[in-house]
Formats: sequence, C-alpha cells, structure tokens
Amino acid sequence: MPQLSASDKKHLRGIGHKLNPIVMIGDKGISEGVEAELERALEDHELIKIKVNADASDRKLIIEQLCQSHKASLVQSVGKMALLYRPARKPNAKLSNLLRV
Repeated sequence: MPQLSASDKKHLRGIGHKLNPIVMIGDKGISEGVEAELERALEDHELIKIKVNADASDRKLIIEQLCQSHKASLVQSVGKMALLYRPARKPNAKLSNLLRV
C-alpha cells in the first residue's frame, strides 16, 4: 500500500470529490465479482470512489479488508462512501482519474 502524506491525501480528495462511485457493495458483502471489478477499476482509474451499503459497524471492516487485499490506500471515508487509491502499473492517460485532471 502506498503511504500518503497529508498533502497527497488533500490533493486526491480534491480530485475524488467530483467522482461517482464505480463499485457498489451491497448487504451481502464482498463477492468474487466485486473483487474483480474493484481490481479492474483500480488498475484503470487509480483513484476510485466506492459505496458500501452495509451496517456502520461492518462498513469500516469491509473497507479495510478491500484496501489490504488490493494493496490500496484509503484516502477518505465519509458515510457510505470511500475513496481508494493505488497507482497503476501502466497508467492509461484516457482512463486514469489522475492523468485526466
């Protein structure tokens, strides 16, 4: 997981503010399909917003589990929304939310 400084997080939050959630996790939790879509989204977009529709007590655990399993950093978590960042191996200027800004 990349370590982010406070200024890095502030910059990423500014970019992520206008993003729509790409991955939505329902009451049933994390499935193989969710894992695959999250991996694809992180590789393509680098900075993504996810929506976790779970109980408040489970939400934090789900987000931490996703960050660990996908080697992503949690930039911000507000309510049901979370902003995740992981640098792509080969960034695509047409897909990356960081390069399109």
